[in-house]
Amino acid sequence: MGFLARIGGLRFAVVVLTAMTALQMALIAFGNITDFGTNQAFVQHVLAMDTTFRSPDMMWRTITSPGLQNAAYVVIIAWETLTALVLIAAFVAWLRGSASARRLSTLGWVMWVLLFGVGFLAIGGEWFQMWQSEKWNGLQPALQNFLIATVALVIAHLPAKEST
Repeated sequence: MGFLARIGGLRFAVVVLTAMTALQMALIAFGNITDFGTNQAFVQHVLAMDTTFRSPDMMWRTITSPGLQNAAYVVIIAWETLTALVLIAAFVAWLRGSASARRLSTLGWVMWVLLFGVGFLAIGGEWFQMWQSEKWNGLQPALQNFLIATVALVIAHLPAKEST
């Protein structure tokens, strides 16, 4: 019963979610670093708004400077890397039984929510009208990532019940 209590509890679920999201964000950052050009093109097209409906009332929002586009992409990669490092630290803290584990997981998932919720859904999706693009629309993956982090945040902050 002791083994089942350990692996069937809320704490174990949060540890697994922390490990999974740490791995996922590390792979996202690693992929963007080692295959810089693939998602660089995505960021460039979203910021340039060159595959949207091209409404004259919206096109003033475009960022067509390659330097600014690349700077935005580098900031995204740096944020992904930092988020991965925070989540890795959170996982290690969970394994060590550190009191900071939940706070670190929370910080990592809030960083994740900011990246995908604010960065991709709000700014990319609405400000740069990414939803209008048939080819460069990343709203579905952004929503998936946003939901992963928000579900993890909710689970991590559920009140723990004493086992009977």
